[in-house]
Amino acid sequence: MSAVAVGLLMAEAGLTLSVPTLDALSITAAFLLAAVARFVLRSPAAPWQRVLRDTVEYVGLFCSISLLGAVASYAVAATSTGFADRSLETFDHILRFDWVRWYDFEVAHPALVPVSRIAYQSIFVTPAILLGYFAFQGRKAEARWFIASFWLAAVITLLLFTCFPAQGPLGFLWHGPIPYMPTSAMYQVDLIPALRDHAIRAVPLVGLHGLVSAPSFHTVSAVLYIAAAWPIARLRWPILLLNAAMLLATPVEGTHYLTDMIVGALVALATLATMMLLAPRFVPAYRAG
Repeated sequence: MSAVAVGLLMAEAGLTLSVPTLDALSITAAFLLAAVARFVLRSPAAPWQRVLRDTVEYVGLFCSISLLGAVASYAVAATSTGFADRSLETFDHILRFDWVRWYDFEVAHPALVPVSRIAYQSIFVTPAILLGYFAFQGRKAEARWFIASFWLAAVITLLLFTCFPAQGPLGFLWHGPIPYMPTSAMYQVDLIPALRDHAIRAVPLVGLHGLVSAPSFHTVSAVLYIAAAWPIARLRWPILLLNAAMLLATPVEGTHYLTDMIVGALVALATLATMMLLAPRFVPAYRAG
């Protein structure tokens, strides 16, 4: 259903997917292999088979949601209007958050750059740890709860993105030569107007870029990751520290206003509350681990 919805959004925006033949074959082969493995191992005869089956299911679902969300952001950006940067920066000013000073601090301390980049990219590391742990420990309820919450948060984020398209603080606040180009670069500035003007007709499936400024999906993810790991004693503090580092890196590397991050945290909390209300069968009270 999500894939159909994204397809309709793409059609409405006049966009198609661009996938090189070799990449298309590789992606198709990977999904077919995962589907076959999941089917063959549906009744595992050994513990390692169960672990493999569950890993394939969890990772396949999580990657599918991530991919669909990234593609959908292009369609949403193409049909959006205006930019919300002035409002977002105004709220930052009220909160006494100076993005330029934060950026200048990282530029003045080059040793922070690789650490910040690695921390920002850890958004892909934490779910691998969580899903691997759930598969190894046979925690199917917790895994499905986590995946469902990630899907719901992605939907809410895309809905809010229609209200708050933004260039990001680097594009809006910085003037003159750019001494350091963050991980998120100037993709919002370059791609959103081009998508609106139909200068871009094909979305490259390989090489998708983040276009969502508010809410910050890195912040959404961090809160969901910490919530998923918190009941598990052996993962609680490592996941908390890793995601705290990611959040500290997000303003510069993700070119996000502090307001983006606050809205992202609220999206995550609303998602968790909704899951508690609508999906009690997922058993949110995890076993201690």
